Amino acid sequence: MSEVVIYHNPECGTSRNTLAMIRNAGIEPTVIEYLRHPPSRDKLTAMIAAAGLTVRQALREKGTPFQELGLGDSALSDEQLLDAMMSHPILINRPFVITRQGVRLCRPSEVVLDILPAPQKGSFVKEDGEVVIDERGRRVDRG
Repeated sequence: MSEVVIYHNPECGTSRNTLAMIRNAGIEPTVIEYLRHPPSRDKLTAMIAAAGLTVRQALREKGTPFQELGLGDSALSDEQLLDAMMSHPILINRPFVITRQGVRLCRPSEVVLDILPAPQKGSFVKEDGEVVIDERGRRVDRG
């Protein structure tokens, strides 16, 4: 297994940008298309905890059955939310990336830069045209 794992959705621009930044560091990650091969409940729970998130923060609303399933109800327990995520993997927010440096839900995609074990090898521009890495491989400051 690669030292970097990405739970990826190729239909998602954020996920594609994250994967491209991993590759821009010269790393070929293990790519898991989580809609086809969702993580086990235990693995998902561990990823959420390692990323420092709550289960609700790892839940995706847009483009999912979130509303239809009534998942906005604050009375629902983490176990109930996990049940929904296991039944409908599209509810798992993406992309999760795992490295030796940590686990992150990479939203925005450049969050991945904080946990990559290698620097960027050159410039990187997101699909929307936003420059993230300059020609010297340095992160562009947005502040």
